[in-house]
Amino acid sequence: MTKEEKSQYIEDLATKLSETGVFYLADTAGLTVESVNNLREKCFKANVELKVVKNTLLKKALEKVEDKNYEDLYGILAGPTAIMFSEVGNAPAKLIKDFRKKHDKPVLKGAFIEEAIYTGDENLEFLSTIKSKEELIGDIIALLQSPAKNVVSGLKSGGGKLAGIIKTLSERTEA
Repeated sequence: MTKEEKSQYIEDLATKLSETGVFYLADTAGLTVESVNNLREKCFKANVELKVVKNTLLKKALEKVEDKNYEDLYGILAGPTAIMFSEVGNAPAKLIKDFRKKHDKPVLKGAFIEEAIYTGDENLEFLSTIKSKEELIGDIIALLQSPAKNVVSGLKSGGGKLAGIIKTLSERTEA
């Protein structure tokens, strides 16, 4: 790779990093070519972009991003690194967790999710359980709708009871 190509690669990677709110860094060393291809296929199906990157180029790209601080990730940039970009915060964690049912890799090195940095494989379980923005919005909407549904339900059932009582009373007076 020429100096110009490296410079362009760093620039493109920095742009991608600044535009995304979620990325994971993983160690895929030791996986066979077949396993890596299988992982890439699973990533594609889960709408997760997987790239293998050189640590020096990744560090330079991270340093280029001015509006975010990635310093906590610099220490984990050793050995082979794959970067996983996603729009959903827990998608790469779920994918890694599922993939490790049959393989011992990839190992989570770190993750950046909406301004928060997580380092170490011990965070994988937690990251796979966090809710996405869409799930949280759905929960909030459900909570907001709940009282209204109870009122409507109460009015409907009360109306049925009231109609039943009126009918019973009218039948009694006739008899």
